[in-house]
Amino acid sequence: MSSPAARGRVLGDLIAASHVVTLDQVPDMVAKHAARVGWLEVLIYLADLQQDVLCLLAGQGSGAGGGAETVPDELRIEGTLAGRAFQTGGIVASTASEGGLWWVPLLDGTERLGVLRASAAPGTEWDAQAAQDLRNLAGLVALMVVSKRGTSDTYAGLVRRRRMNIAAEMEWRVMPPRTFATSRLLISAVMEPAYEVSGDVFDYAVADEIVHLALFDAMGHDTAAGLTASLAVAASRNHRRQGSGILPTAEAMGRVLADEFDGNRFATGILAELNTATGVLIWTSLGHPAPVVIRKGRTALVLPCSPAPPMGTDLGVSPLLCRDQLEPGDRLLLYSDGITEARNSEGQEFGLPRFTDFLIQHHADGLPVPETLRRLMRRHLAYHGGRLNDDATVLLLEWSGPTPYRPAHVEALAGLPEYTTPATALPTRWARPDAEEP
Repeated sequence: MSSPAARGRVLGDLIAASHVVTLDQVPDMVAKHAARVGWLEVLIYLADLQQDVLCLLAGQGSGAGGGAETVPDELRIEGTLAGRAFQTGGIVASTASEGGLWWVPLLDGTERLGVLRASAAPGTEWDAQAAQDLRNLAGLVALMVVSKRGTSDTYAGLVRRRRMNIAAEMEWRVMPPRTFATSRLLISAVMEPAYEVSGDVFDYAVADEIVHLALFDAMGHDTAAGLTASLAVAASRNHRRQGSGILPTAEAMGRVLADEFDGNRFATGILAELNTATGVLIWTSLGHPAPVVIRKGRTALVLPCSPAPPMGTDLGVSPLLCRDQLEPGDRLLLYSDGITEARNSEGQEFGLPRFTDFLIQHHADGLPVPETLRRLMRRHLAYHGGRLNDDATVLLLEWSGPTPYRPAHVEALAGLPEYTTPATALPTRWARPDAEEP
């Protein structure tokens, strides 16, 4: 490998070059600069919307990444080394080439974007510095992808596997990243059917020690449902950012929907606030399923709260503010009824017990939370024969307790590349699986 100074210059040159390029130009630019410090071929794979496959972001030059090797345009997340890196957050090695082939997660903060594939020159020594170089490069590439994707139809075309309806187009644009973490909490969310979702939407934001949470489910399965949900999120954010508390915000949202749709459209919802220093949770239910807490990794507790009517019904019933005390390590679940009440071909509901049992089991397996939720949705879709008749959304928050998590614990929860933080050490061995990439 080249000197630290050379590696630093490459990252700096990439930043300087990235300001005036499109997303389509990023792969060739990255490959060109990475080759200067010994990474002969660097390829970018991005996860599709449902996180089933990894799709090659091809460069504009001759051949992906500039190499002579034919590389696949798609890789399954299940059963591949690339998919293992995406699922677990670890750097995964392949013995497919003499010099080594490495898969590194691409993350925007803790939001999983895909993986970076890098080939090293023959004889390259794999050590702590090489691992750090790849993590730094992957982190920079992820930031480039995020900065360019908002103005790129190439990105939308790459990560979508089929046509998306208009409501889903609105919903995915309005929601925050699916995963977010700090030293005190982790938030992760999933939503299906990804391409036909209509009325479900989730939201969260952090202000000092308070984290704001919301999940809405608008009536119907049409474009109007998407408009209702988007309006609910906008009204919620608008009043929250003006300093309104939960109950004034909920009442204002109800008025906005009633005025806009004259009582013909409504939405259920949960508004909640968690004090991350104390664990005090306050929330209100607007005709929505009650929150659930998974405690000590093995017990599911439904939090009692008398629900008010849905927003937009204009029935004159004020919402109630409910309060609970979370314990360190608690996992708070907000979800829509599409995850529990949807019935399969035999008329059987997925149900709350099946939902919480799945999460409890995979909590015991120690999987990253985003990967657990991804597998939950795969299980949910399979239970319903791959076709959902209602939107199914889950938002999970884990709270550390008054004492922040150790950095390594946050990494494990979120599925960050191992040993990202200075406080943790590189292991003495790196797994080099016998299986080759198909």
